[in-house]
Amino acid sequence: MESSSGNQGSSIQASLGGRYASALFDLAVEAKAVDRVEQSLAAVRDALAESADFRQLTASPVIARGAAVKAVLATADQLGVDATTKSFLGVLAENRRLSQLPAVIRAFRQLAARHRGETTAEVTSAHPLTPEQVDELKQQLRRRVGREVSVDLSVDPSILGGLVVRIGSQMIDSSIRTRLNALASAMKG
Repeated sequence: MESSSGNQGSSIQASLGGRYASALFDLAVEAKAVDRVEQSLAAVRDALAESADFRQLTASPVIARGAAVKAVLATADQLGVDATTKSFLGVLAENRRLSQLPAVIRAFRQLAARHRGETTAEVTSAHPLTPEQVDELKQQLRRRVGREVSVDLSVDPSILGGLVVRIGSQMIDSSIRTRLNALASAMKG
């Protein structure tokens, strides 16, 4: 399998976040640290989900560049991320691109999954899935796409129930919200 992100597809590199993710991926491959960087980015993603202050830091254009760099490096230390990811976060802050962090994390996960010969599925559920449910979902998706599938889980209570699964450009929407909308449209005639 080719490790350079240059052969990973133009769809990822088409966006700014994708270009940053590709650069980080190339550094991680060179340092033989793809798994370590992916774990660090997962910790950053979790921090973004859990901390309103960290989200504000990454999204606010009014925070001075120096203050943003200092704050993001302190956060990286607190999260215990690896040196490559910490340096990368500093570069994002210095370039005023912290708002691209969620896109960078998604794109990096896709690159890492492809590097391992996997496909990434973005899965949204109304409630957190149990480890058993995640394993069953991975098995079903593996049968459907014919290769290993890593899942990127998120929770959105507004879908009411069921799942929304996105694999590349393909979407499988079995959410109750979508079913109710379809039923309402059918009843209108």
